[in-house]
Amino acid sequence: MLEITSIKQGIVIDHIKAGQGVKLFNLLNLDKADFTVALIMNAESEKMGKKDIIKIEKNIDVNLDVLALFGKQITANIIKDEEIVEKVEIKLPQTIENALTCKNPRCISNHERHVKTEFQLINEEKQQYTCVYCDHLYDLEEI
Repeated sequence: MLEITSIKQGIVIDHIKAGQGVKLFNLLNLDKADFTVALIMNAESEKMGKKDIIKIEKNIDVNLDVLALFGKQITANIIKDEEIVEKVEIKLPQTIENALTCKNPRCISNHERHVKTEFQLINEEKQQYTCVYCDHLYDLEEI
């Protein structure tokens, strides 16, 4: 069995739905990191069966809005001296900027470079957002 060791200092993003870790890793631009980052895929989980985990061996600002897009079950733990010093609560944001792309090919956000993408939460229970430019409905299950 693979041993997944602790980190001394940094952030652990846990309980990522299996197979979604790569998408989250890329969305957080961790592929460009100049510090130690580990992406663990398909780790055994009692609650989830399988899960992905991202370990970042540095305290960086993580866009919590992006984490929320990958499910309510995700946890972010701040680590110091190999101990969890803070568990960050993940909530769906009211507004999401520059993290998603509008699925409407005619939306202005897909054609104008100076226009940032922006989505507003319209139904928290169903995890649905709408594009502020074209009103295209975006369901987080589409990620």
